[in-house]
Amino acid sequence: MSAGAANYSAILTGQQEEPPNTSPAIGASTISFDPATHILEINLTFSGLAGETYAAHIHCCTTAPGTGIAGVMTPVPNLSGFPLGVHSGVYTHTYDTSLASSWSPSFLSSWGNSTAFAEAAFDNALKNGSAYFNIHTSYASAGEVRGFYALAPAAAIPEPESIAMLGIGLPVLLMLARRRSKNSVKSK
Repeated sequence: MSAGAANYSAILTGQQEEPPNTSPAIGASTISFDPATHILEINLTFSGLAGETYAAHIHCCTTAPGTGIAGVMTPVPNLSGFPLGVHSGVYTHTYDTSLASSWSPSFLSSWGNSTAFAEAAFDNALKNGSAYFNIHTSYASAGEVRGFYALAPAAAIPEPESIAMLGIGLPVLLMLARRRSKNSVKSK
């Protein structure tokens, strides 16, 4: 990545969906985007989905920051290699945004079929909070969890290995907390 790379993060919940839902799931996504080198690195961990995954995308660009809906920006029908048919998982992928295949055809078309214009639109959307990550499941076909990207402090961006550990550790911690809660009820 060059000095022009910027890091963004998003926490994904059902409450942030449009319309909001009661999914117990949570996700965390970080991305690094560098328009100068045409590199978009996506990292995601998610857990507790009520339905099985069948698609995931970055959407861009809403008319108002942090609200509304937008079309799919990334490849369709799904992000390359995204885990399907699961309730939790980890995803990491790097895209070369100078390639038309890194964009949905409709998003690229809306920017004159120019990857440079698409990159500029996405860069602007990230800077103003109008791009979001969305996971679609059998529980909520329009999206079970989503989160809008915001600029992340440099120290707050975990490495992909840390995200993977969170994906593994979070369910274990939740299980231990449930056991502890059950044991304290039995002992009373």
